[in-house]
Amino acid sequence: METKEQHLSDFDFELPESLIAQYPLKDRAASRLLHVKPDGSVEDLHFRDILNLLKPGDLLVFNNTKVIKARLNGKKETGGVFEAMTERVTGTYEAISMMRASKAAKPGTILYFDHPEGKEPARAEVLGREGEFFRLKFDHPVLEVLDEYGKVPLPPYIQHAAEKSDESRYQTVYAKYPGAVAAPTAGLHFTDELLQQIRDKGCEEVFVTLHVGAGTFQPVRVENLSEHVMHSEWYSISPEAAEKINKAKAEGRRVVCVGTTSLRTVEASASQNPEGKVRAESADTRLFIKPGYEFKVCDAMVTNFHLPKSTLVMLVSALCGRDEILAAYKHAVDEKYRFFSYGDACFLEQKVNQ
Repeated sequence: METKEQHLSDFDFELPESLIAQYPLKDRAASRLLHVKPDGSVEDLHFRDILNLLKPGDLLVFNNTKVIKARLNGKKETGGVFEAMTERVTGTYEAISMMRASKAAKPGTILYFDHPEGKEPARAEVLGREGEFFRLKFDHPVLEVLDEYGKVPLPPYIQHAAEKSDESRYQTVYAKYPGAVAAPTAGLHFTDELLQQIRDKGCEEVFVTLHVGAGTFQPVRVENLSEHVMHSEWYSISPEAAEKINKAKAEGRRVVCVGTTSLRTVEASASQNPEGKVRAESADTRLFIKPGYEFKVCDAMVTNFHLPKSTLVMLVSALCGRDEILAAYKHAVDEKYRFFSYGDACFLEQKVNQ
């Protein structure tokens, strides 16, 4: 276990901008797959090869959150333009949002949201502030307004404006519950056909829900990682999912988390339980997983490549070892893998003798 003081600079690596994927491949399962083995050695594969890495009896944990069209543009009643990025829907008519404007909106300010086809604007009132967020009350149900007036909130490193194709492609095929402002991108590689082939192999699946927040893109602003405060995200685990996960662990079967959000969900729940078991619950988590963390549930994971110095690089380093991850990422750069949300994937197995 790594217990020494950890620094932000420990998780930096060189990444050519040309390797940041700007568009997804036409075929979801055509991405490349970097297999990082328990001893840290790597293997270059394609995503469909995941069938050869999975074993009968493995339990795959998927995040079935659905990305909402969280980005809204419009004008304040005073005429000033703004952009609002919905962080979380907190009620039928209420949400908290980040806002970019020349002047911060005060409580009582009326906002008018532009319709993409020039129809009548939608309306909301600023109720107040919660730290960096603004509390907004809409005249109509929030999810309806976002669906009609909003744009897909593509990550900041994707340089083109959201296009019609992003509405389906920046969404997993099993997305069900709306609330995320970023896709659980490891899941973007799965097709209905591949999911059926995984079932046919004798693997099980469960679905949990974690609504990914915009905080996932916020940079870590402290050098000493013990000072970092993790952003909060809401998750939910059904009784059926909790039972299946705990049963797999009790039987010594592997739990394979599809994405950092699925991993964070099950580990957040198990970390609150003295027995280390997953509980059926809905809760918020600020769990910060970095090297030294002892995994209670996850044995292996599917994930995309992550940003330098991000909490997600720290998370995968906790599973595989920092040196092993940095070596694997250097290999990926040398082999010109495609990085980030629309890029290639990894299959990571927990490091031996952690």
